[in-house]
Amino acid sequence: MCGIFAYLNYHVPRTRREILEILLKGLKRLEYRGYDSAGVGIDGGNGKDWESNAKSIQLIKQSGKVKALDEEIHKQQDIDLDVEFDVHVGIAHTRWATHGAPSPVNSHPHRSDKTNEFIVIHNGIITNYKDLRKFLESKGYEFESETDTETIAKLVKYMYDNRENDDINFATLVERVTQQLEGAFALVFKSVHYPGEAVGTRRGSPLLMGVRCDHKLSADHIPVLYRSSGKDKKGCATLPRTDQDTCLFPVDEKAVEYYFASDASAVIEHTNRVIFLEDDDVAAVKEGRLSIHRIKRRAGDYPARAIQTLQMELQQIMKGNYSSFMQKEIFEQPESVVNTMRGRINFDDNTVILGGLKDHIKEIQRCRRLILIACGTSYHAGVATRQVLEELTELPVMVELASDFLDRNTPVFRDDVCFFISQSGETADSLMALHYCKERGALTVGITNTVGSSISRETDCGVHINAGPEIGVASTKAYTSQFVALIMFALLMCDDRISMQPRRREIIQGLRVLPDLIKEVLSLDDEIQKLATELYQQKSVLIMGRGYHYATCLEGALKIKEITYMHSEGILAGELKHGPLALIDKLMPVIMIIMRDHTYTKCQNALQQVVARQGRPIVICDKDDYETVKSSCRTIRVPHCVDCLQGVLSVIPLQLLSFHLAVLRGYDVDCPRNLAKSVTVE
Repeated sequence: MCGIFAYLNYHVPRTRREILEILLKGLKRLEYRGYDSAGVGIDGGNGKDWESNAKSIQLIKQSGKVKALDEEIHKQQDIDLDVEFDVHVGIAHTRWATHGAPSPVNSHPHRSDKTNEFIVIHNGIITNYKDLRKFLESKGYEFESETDTETIAKLVKYMYDNRENDDINFATLVERVTQQLEGAFALVFKSVHYPGEAVGTRRGSPLLMGVRCDHKLSADHIPVLYRSSGKDKKGCATLPRTDQDTCLFPVDEKAVEYYFASDASAVIEHTNRVIFLEDDDVAAVKEGRLSIHRIKRRAGDYPARAIQTLQMELQQIMKGNYSSFMQKEIFEQPESVVNTMRGRINFDDNTVILGGLKDHIKEIQRCRRLILIACGTSYHAGVATRQVLEELTELPVMVELASDFLDRNTPVFRDDVCFFISQSGETADSLMALHYCKERGALTVGITNTVGSSISRETDCGVHINAGPEIGVASTKAYTSQFVALIMFALLMCDDRISMQPRRREIIQGLRVLPDLIKEVLSLDDEIQKLATELYQQKSVLIMGRGYHYATCLEGALKIKEITYMHSEGILAGELKHGPLALIDKLMPVIMIIMRDHTYTKCQNALQQVVARQGRPIVICDKDDYETVKSSCRTIRVPHCVDCLQGVLSVIPLQLLSFHLAVLRGYDVDCPRNLAKSVTVE
């Protein structure tokens, strides 16, 4: 969804040109999240004194890509790009339209008034914005956009205009604003009244801070400050005093740089030291010192926020020699699958260790039911592994779409174990389902790809899939890594069952050769590209399979929908006679997945039914399946693997096909229209 990036340089001299370059580069790193407009807010003066310059704020906003914003910045006549700032706060934003069409006036940053006293950037949705807007309009505040975010900018101005004294600090002001907001948000504020200061806060949407300093920092963690219960003369609760024991700052030297961002990819080229903010944290930077505030202390709250070191490298978020991130990520799958298994499977003695689950595995083994909850591609990873989970755990396994799970108020019990599968770890529906399950006493397990994400922090235990950063909106390597992570969990659950050992060994040895088999499938790229040239002008495609490959059909159809904008449908082959067969004729493109497993004979029957209706199916099959090759006009032959792992190999041709179809149709593969990488609103 929306991307937040802010940069504060404190006694690190930067020209306005350098500041804007940093802000725009940060936005470019967040482009993959999906957006339709962008904007920046910077100090407006052109004098030599930074404090004088900070008394005015300049907003530059544009619909379209970050490149269009860059062009708009260079059209500005009234800003001198060579002015140097010893201290400066700049905020930037990419907007994914929810309230109001993409336009400069609806873009962020939003302002409190025509003189830009306060400006704010926001990721999320404010659900009570209509009530707030009505109240503020009754007080004489004028609105210029259709957005929910503008109410926040007007509300902070209202709080400032009605302050009880002139000593009110920026963090207190923001706390008062957030107390009036309902919904999900990550916010960063800047104001002419607080030059050189920035305040960020979050609830339900991700926000982290990066710290860059050439000198030793005062601590490796920051104590959380709670509002004191004491009242000042005006009867208002006061914030605790910030001092050298409660702030983060550089020792001996004053120079330091701070970054606020929606995710780590925007800050990694500047620093690998980050602080992940928790819900309702208010992070304030004043005079180069960072402090973190909260209004209420709750049971189980951590008393401090640790500075963490990111294990991410810049090259991981660069395209390298590939034309797009999606193509790169498809071809990274031999390595990403190895990284998911690294240090967790011993192929010599057939043991599996998942460190993130070790404290809870006995409790999980005693449970009565497994519930896998996810959205989109992550949901398909659950569907793909449900059969082997049921086989190896001998437990009932439910796979639920998070939004539907919540809509139904699904019964959840204390002896259930609920898995939350999410690449970003920030998916709004999955997070809400997590809170729902925790309230009902179920054990919660996270399967995520993002260290420090909300799901990884809020679940009782979990597994990081370690697939590496995934930038393309259409998920590829995260799907195969989630698949492998869930298989490893199933293997762990049955490690002490003698009757399961032959099957267990078979799967573990299948995992051993899986990366090499993935490389073999990727070598079919040229063949699949030729196939794409035959299909790219079609309006629809049906993908059929059953058993372990029904999930592959759903996932392949989703990939084609997402990036080619063709209608595509994943169909369970067993349901063919119950309706979908009516769609079959010589013009309808059909892809069938037929593998040598327990459903082989039934899939052959489905193939004959399609051929009898003049269908001309393209069949993904085992490379040694000569019977299917003979009876099909077109085949994609993939290597054979253990039945429950074959889905990893059969999905890759569909990933490649969707990629080539999108390229041939002339679409942006990494940023499909109307979609966002990290869905942080319902």
